[in-house]
Amino acid sequence: MNALLVVIILGIVEGLTEFIPVSSTGHMILVEQFINSSQLSKEFMDTFLIVVQLGAILAVVLIFWNDISPFVKDRKEIKEKITLWSKIIVGVLPAAVVGILLDDYISEYFFGNVIIVSVMLILYGFIFMKEKNFEKTNCIEDIRKLTYKTAFFIGGFQCLAMIPGTSRSGVTIIGGILLGLSRGVAAEYSFFLAIPIMAGATLLKVMKNGLNFSLEEWKFTAVGTLVSFVVAYIVIKWFMSYIKSRDFKIFGVYRIVLGILVLISIF
Repeated sequence: MNALLVVIILGIVEGLTEFIPVSSTGHMILVEQFINSSQLSKEFMDTFLIVVQLGAILAVVLIFWNDISPFVKDRKEIKEKITLWSKIIVGVLPAAVVGILLDDYISEYFFGNVIIVSVMLILYGFIFMKEKNFEKTNCIEDIRKLTYKTAFFIGGFQCLAMIPGTSRSGVTIIGGILLGLSRGVAAEYSFFLAIPIMAGATLLKVMKNGLNFSLEEWKFTAVGTLVSFVVAYIVIKWFMSYIKSRDFKIFGVYRIVLGILVLISIF
C-alpha cells in the first residue's frame, strides 16, 4: 500500500478513536498489522503511532480553549482556571509515574500484541455495556466541584489504559462515573487529562527513539497529524453531544464484536 495512504488511514483511525471508548492505540496496532506498511520503517512507525496523537490533542485544546485557557482578565476566572489545571496535574501524576517506570516493559511485552488488544477489547466491552449501572443518583454536574482526591483516583484508573486495547478515555470516564461524576463531567475531565498525558507520552517516546526522520517521513508525520486533528475535532463535538443522553452500550458491543473477529482471523 502507498506510504502516504497508510499515514492518512492511521491519522483517520487516531482521530476517530482517541476520545471515544474503543481504544485508539488498540485500533492503530490492529490497522498497522492488517495493512501493508512495509514501505515505512519500524523505527518510523513506532514513533509515528505516538506523535500522531498530537493532532488529537490540539483538537481538544481548540474545542475547550475557553474552559482551560488561563489567559483571561477576570481574577476570579483566572483562579478557577489555575485550580482546574492543578487538578489536571494531580490526575496525571499516577500515569506519569507508572508510565516512566514501566514504559520499556509495556512496549516490549504488550505494545503490538494483537491477542492482548483483542482480549482487552472484549473484556472492557462487557464493562462499558454496564456503564449505565455505575451512575450515581446525585452526581457532580460541575467540573469545578471535582475534588483533588477524586482527580487523583481518576488518574489511577488512567494507568489501566497503558495496556493496549483498554481505552484511556473509556476507563477514565468510567472511573469518574464510579467516583460520582456525571457522564458529561467525567468525559470533559478525561479530555483535559489527555492534554498533558498524551503530550508527555509523545515527549517520552521522542526522547527514547529520536526524530531522525527523512524529509519524506517528516511530511508523512505532518499529514497524519493534520488528518488526526481534523477528524478528532469532529468526533469530540459529536461525542460530547452523544453522551448527554446515551450510554456506552453501542461502544461495548462494537468492542466485543471487533475483538472476536480479530481473534478468529488470527486463529
